[in-house]
Amino acid sequence: MFRRKHAPDFDSNDAEQREAKINELKSALGPLSARGEKYCSEACLKRYLEARNWNVAKARKMLEESLKWRAAYRPEDIRWPDVSAEGETGKMYRASFRDREGRTVVVMKPTKQNTSSHEGQIRFLVYTLENAILHLPEAQEKMVWLIDFTGWTMAHASPIKTNRETANILQNHYPERLAIGFLYNPPKVFETFFRVIKVFLDPKTIEKVNFVYQKDVESMKVMYKYFDPEVLPVEFGGKNNVAYNHEEYSESMMKDDIKTANFWADDAKTDHANSAINGTMVPEVTPQPSLLAAKAS
Repeated sequence: MFRRKHAPDFDSNDAEQREAKINELKSALGPLSARGEKYCSEACLKRYLEARNWNVAKARKMLEESLKWRAAYRPEDIRWPDVSAEGETGKMYRASFRDREGRTVVVMKPTKQNTSSHEGQIRFLVYTLENAILHLPEAQEKMVWLIDFTGWTMAHASPIKTNRETANILQNHYPERLAIGFLYNPPKVFETFFRVIKVFLDPKTIEKVNFVYQKDVESMKVMYKYFDPEVLPVEFGGKNNVAYNHEEYSESMMKDDIKTANFWADDAKTDHANSAINGTMVPEVTPQPSLLAAKAS
């Protein structure tokens, strides 16, 4: 995701050149575990190449680090009961509405922070990201974030350690997944805090962040460019009275857990039965009836 000069004579708008880079990266990776193969789809390889400005060597290094992280952290094996306590207040959830392009929307409300567990918050973030990806339409690769800072104070600020790891995971293991992010009604004090956490963000990510204020007509126009006011929640300046309901959301997440488990089940069994590639074992997931194939990578 960092800005670098393209390789000589490479044109990122040329489909044949892009395809050649994707194939080169695929070959450079070598043999992968079953889950690794499923994760490293053509769309996935393209995202990592874009994140490293189509430099195959750098994209390979980045992707290999992600594969190691996924094998160790096992994001696809996190289930709602593991993180449901973090979601009780509705501080972060996948919205029931989409933006004008049909993309998945993740809502965050920092003032509703309800735990102090660093590991719990990171696992909840990863679970939510995986779930948002699960619900991306076929033609979409990126999601939208709506972050409500109404009433935020420094007392709500996450520890630097958590912010640092959050930035690391988002940028290094979920590259090119953010389409645009809206920071809604951030107070003046947040501007100082944001200057601190910006050091963990690359310039391309920062460009996707928009400060929006309810009383600023021009900034709200930017919001409405991406969202129909009829579907946008009232708390974000829209007309939709939709509200987070933890019980209903939990039921939805439990159903999604079945989809996720079914999608990865065969690969988990294969990786469990064979010696892991690169010395990493991927644990088995019990297969369950599928309701919908997940968009995994």
